[in-house]
Amino acid sequence: MSKSSKASTIDESHQSKWRKKLYEIIFLSDTATGRAFDLALIGMILTSIVVVSIESVSDLPQWIYTATRITEWGLTVVFTIEYVARILALRHPRHYVLSFFGIVDLLALLPTYLALFFAGSHYLIVIRGFRLLRIFRILKLFRFMGEANLLYNAIRSSMPKIIVFLITIINAAIISGTILYLIEGEASGFTSIPRSIYWAIVTMTTVGYGDISPTTPLGQTIASIIMILGYAILAVPTGIVSVELAQAQNAGRQSISCPACSKEGHDNDAQYCKSCGHALERIQGENNDNGTGI
Repeated sequence: MSKSSKASTIDESHQSKWRKKLYEIIFLSDTATGRAFDLALIGMILTSIVVVSIESVSDLPQWIYTATRITEWGLTVVFTIEYVARILALRHPRHYVLSFFGIVDLLALLPTYLALFFAGSHYLIVIRGFRLLRIFRILKLFRFMGEANLLYNAIRSSMPKIIVFLITIINAAIISGTILYLIEGEASGFTSIPRSIYWAIVTMTTVGYGDISPTTPLGQTIASIIMILGYAILAVPTGIVSVELAQAQNAGRQSISCPACSKEGHDNDAQYCKSCGHALERIQGENNDNGTGI
């Protein structure tokens, strides 16, 4: 082997080691460094939300607004470094960049930087809108909740059934609203079919604003039937998600993260990523007593 080949091999090995270490710190929570990183990031996310909330309050001393701006820029720099580090830690960063959390991480950065380009007084409303987008940082907290990932997987698996259920409910609302429109008419406030459908949806969901109500005996009878059915309707999506959640728990899905694309939700016995096909790695952390992470 030539010297250039050896140097190239050593360089690739060095890159693999630091990328693996960076991946271990950022994407794994069952190591000492990973737990410390996650806890620090959670603290900064919560601090950022407090800063956004304080900036929305008027008539505070000027030094408070100055402190919030300095804090915001410091947090933005840290979040920018974190975003770049997540990209560098993955062999296939495109999957992370286009993922839900990748987009959330980007939205957490853009508002502060975009505000620099809208400094004119007539752009103040736009700046305020950009800065309020920082509230998306709270979605970053879901990354650190294994239960949230389990619930997300259950809801995603339930979507086909829930879509069929919603289509059924929409049809029922249209039919019920049309019937009440024919029975009650404009005298009772059912001035159009869309307004009658609105009443049917409010009644089915047991919200009951009371802005529209049937006055005839037949209309009240139909409304009573819809109200009773509303309780059963609310229970259906809950049951669908509960079944999928139980199946996800029985399957033993864990937050095993792929070192190449950061995809999570693999089965316990999975050897390769179901998204990019890369081999999964289970790195044991330092002083890891129970492996539960955060």
